Amino acid sequence: MLQVRLEAQGSQRELALAGPRCMIGKDAGCDIVIPGWKVSRRHAELFVASDRVYIRDLDSTFGTFVNEERVSGATVVQAGDRVRIGSHGLEVAWSGQGEAQDDAEDSGFAASAPAPLAAANGHANGRVSGHANGHANEHANGHAAKPSEGHTPAADLTYRYRRLLHEKLLEAFDVRRTDTHRMADEDLRELTERLIGELMLKLGDELPEGLDRRALLEQVRDEAIGLGPLEPLLADQTITEIMVNRCDEVFVERAGQLQRWPVNFTSDRAVQGIIERIVAPIGRRIDESSPMVDARLKDGSRVNAVIPPLALKGPSITIRKFSKRKLDSSDLLKFGSASPAMIEFLRVCVVHQKNMLISGGTGSGKTTLLNILSNFIPDDERIVTIEDAAELQLHHTNVVSLEARPANVEGKGAVPIRELVKNSLRMRPDRIVVGECRGGEALDMLQAMNTGHDGSLTTAHANSPRDMLARLEVMVLMAGMDLPVTAIREQIASAVDIVVQQTRFACGTRKITSITEVTGVESGKIQLQEVFAFVQTGRDTNNKTVGKFVGRGAVPEFYEELAAVGVPLDMAIFDDVQMSGVKA
Repeated sequence: MLQVRLEAQGSQRELALAGPRCMIGKDAGCDIVIPGWKVSRRHAELFVASDRVYIRDLDSTFGTFVNEERVSGATVVQAGDRVRIGSHGLEVAWSGQGEAQDDAEDSGFAASAPAPLAAANGHANGRVSGHANGHANEHANGHAAKPSEGHTPAADLTYRYRRLLHEKLLEAFDVRRTDTHRMADEDLRELTERLIGELMLKLGDELPEGLDRRALLEQVRDEAIGLGPLEPLLADQTITEIMVNRCDEVFVERAGQLQRWPVNFTSDRAVQGIIERIVAPIGRRIDESSPMVDARLKDGSRVNAVIPPLALKGPSITIRKFSKRKLDSSDLLKFGSASPAMIEFLRVCVVHQKNMLISGGTGSGKTTLLNILSNFIPDDERIVTIEDAAELQLHHTNVVSLEARPANVEGKGAVPIRELVKNSLRMRPDRIVVGECRGGEALDMLQAMNTGHDGSLTTAHANSPRDMLARLEVMVLMAGMDLPVTAIREQIASAVDIVVQQTRFACGTRKITSITEVTGVESGKIQLQEVFAFVQTGRDTNNKTVGKFVGRGAVPEFYEELAAVGVPLDMAIFDDVQMSGVKA
């Protein structure tokens, strides 16, 4: 039972709602009716998923606030949180612990919460799931849009009728030839609900008496014009990655470990519709001629999608989420990812404009570390960021963010990262930050570092600092320049000052395992000197990595130079064991 305490103008009233969701607004049909010129007709919605209370704003003019912070998408409301809508305050509690989860699992869809109309990235483009080309693609690729019966119990009435109504809804839009792209969000929502209501009336007695018709309508609507089953997962701060292998196979990463999540889409067509709604607002496309795409959500989360014929099991989505709050160096200490000495050293490197490469494997935390290090950049410097799909979240006052652009349908108009790096040199940057070097842009990045843009940062995939430099040589050769290896190594040694190695261990923990200084070239080989390292000593009873951060006793050359000109530095950090028995 949802219990809501509503306060306005010094008075308050208690409301008890039997269902796990309710609509709030000034429309007489809402479950909680509140007046006010700052309250929209259908302003916000409360719902319960996985024993958590969520609130989502329904694209209202004046917004919905939780603890005076405006919400976008579905936001968790915890005990003691204060929700504000116009001049009204609300406190919410859910007294049916476990009931919503059980009901959701019985319906084959744990956390089947509504998704926002504008999808999680704040738009209403690509409106109806599969409306543009999903139906044709489904038949062209031979997919029956039918999840495995082994994953969906035959008795699951909610799922069965959700899928049936979703298919009929798409047919209704096709028959009416409705141009959903030109419709306002509120109009599209009302039209979708009206069509679903008409379809439910046609089914009549075929719908079982015990079926929650309102919940069924909302689930079908959300899957058709929102992100459907993905929205509660995006709102759950404990989930760091979402992986949709096919319509009835969803995995998440939580606390560094992968686990199957009990949610289902109604069809492959519904998954592809969600992909289209994600990529459309940022000018990307996905179809048979371009079946892979990199995109982003409004909160900066990275999205990769692959559709048939490349994805054999059906459309696949991978979403790497980023923290909604600003992370800083204290979080590295909190999670045992670095020692205080390491953080102090990295701070000095950033402040005094040392060029840094962050290397590591997929999912090791390179971008997160890059965001944290950017906090050390002084506010009086201008930063230009360059990425394939914008995901960096630099909390800085003077930032210009550039994003590469893929080719259009005619194969023209592509703007690669390399061109953006060249253009950034004309934008008066103090620092250039490249989200990730993958190819020929590495040469332009090295040249920028060597021509007065000290303090630049970038990331790349590599297993160790030595491997990172070897891979950098290969990436420079990918630029198409016939350069001798000796010249490339001279450029690398001159440009790069520090290589930071980030590692994700098998237990799911992420740590900085090496900080290495590039000291120059000798006998044709780049010379490295490790400054800090993480030494693994074993595992604890929970199978978590145990070890210690150590200083290698080597003082970097630039540290001695800074000390010589009077910069206050702590030289003792390079010798001490910074933290022993570190656990994740």
